[in-house]
Amino acid sequence: MKTYAAPEISNSPDAVPADAPEVSVFLPVFNEEPNLRPLHTKLDEALRALGRSAEIVYVDDGSSDGSLEILREIAETDSRVRVVALRRNYGQTAAMAAGIDAAQGKVLIPMDADLQNDPADIVRLLEKLDEGYDVVSGWRKHRKDKMVTRKIPSMIANRMISVIGGVPLHDYGCSLKAYRRESLQDVKLYGEMHRFIPIYASWAGARVTEIPVDHHPRTMGKSKYGLSRTVKVVFDMITIKFMASYQTKPLYLFGWAGLLTFAISFFSAALAISMKVLAWPHHADFVETPLPTMAMVTLVLGVQLFLMGLLAEMLVRTYHESQAKPIYAIRERLGFVNRES
Repeated sequence: MKTYAAPEISNSPDAVPADAPEVSVFLPVFNEEPNLRPLHTKLDEALRALGRSAEIVYVDDGSSDGSLEILREIAETDSRVRVVALRRNYGQTAAMAAGIDAAQGKVLIPMDADLQNDPADIVRLLEKLDEGYDVVSGWRKHRKDKMVTRKIPSMIANRMISVIGGVPLHDYGCSLKAYRRESLQDVKLYGEMHRFIPIYASWAGARVTEIPVDHHPRTMGKSKYGLSRTVKVVFDMITIKFMASYQTKPLYLFGWAGLLTFAISFFSAALAISMKVLAWPHHADFVETPLPTMAMVTLVLGVQLFLMGLLAEMLVRTYHESQAKPIYAIRERLGFVNRES
């Protein structure tokens, strides 16, 4: 398999050297010590069968077990391997961003490091990509996870994301996907937004599709996901909807919220006057009933808090995109120097 001199990390997905590999597989790693060696063996077999030049980028997301030591050993024995070790555990989105920044391939393929994704599916993703698509998403059609805590919340979330984002996919949570590099050039990740990359790519004009992929039960290590992620997905979907509909015209949202507030304020004032002047539905002076005032104050407070949250999302996005400031810090890099074949 072809080897090449890996350049320094670039934050631009378009910065591709002339001798870049055709395929970059990148994997966020967090405390997956028992899975890494068997995973790399399977990944090696799958990439050798492709007949294309390839690289493997492991992003150690601040693992506290022996994952980084194993990755060092793998990098020493496989010239296609590059390792990015983050200073601490930043989360999956930051690790994905680090993988995208480090990858040099023309096609970028993320996947999990827990052996639940099957590297043998990579060839099928690439074949679908060759049909003219820009993004091919994996669909864990026969998912091997717990029904109540994983599968049911995931099905609900995927349906909601498809409706809100406008890209109908069955499985946004599947890490195994294939992207043409150009489809990621305008994608800036922050927060917990990695699962929405196909939506961002679609907004930029990418052709998105999905194919069923194999999914294996976890046999080693411990899952990092739980029901709490479902709540985060709901919050992220609010942001996605806002960015999709009001990013360039926020006054539409603020204006309608303002009209609603004014309408309730008018209704409360009219009711208070009616109770005092017309004695309908019963007579009461302004100071005798706190309900109109309480309803008005709590409503205004709720609207203010909600809009402040959306404004904060806009500020965070502007901060990251205008300054191009990374959302992670690197402790160590391996494999970013010239090697002998």
